[in-house]
Amino acid sequence: MIRVLVGKPGLDGHDRGAKIIARALRDSGMEVIYTGLHQTPEMIVDAAIQEDVQVIALSTLSGNHRTVFPRVLELLRENHADGIAVIGGGIIPEQDAAELTRVGVKRIFGPGTDTREVVDYVRSVAGVEKRS
Repeated sequence: MIRVLVGKPGLDGHDRGAKIIARALRDSGMEVIYTGLHQTPEMIVDAAIQEDVQVIALSTLSGNHRTVFPRVLELLRENHADGIAVIGGGIIPEQDAAELTRVGVKRIFGPGTDTREVVDYVRSVAGVEKRS
């Protein structure tokens, strides 16, 4: 079973999008761990390692993506857990999204992305093909 941690790093208090993604992943048969609001990168990585997830899905609307996402990747490397794929979503400008993928975030999903696209991508990045 695919295990995904959905994290809301920083002071962002809006989690509707994260909950929609968490539900779509759960409804597709994945096990989802939702960390809740106001998580630090350290808290997110610790939970991901403890829960033995294959994917971390970060959601941000507060503009902290340029520092928080790379910090999560750094902590995963430091903890020898860089096999965990990191994806992101929220309000992230296109040029920032390109930079985040350059440093190791697998994919950035913007507002309005069809949840089926996220589910299919998580399956592919976790090594499970789409069901017919």
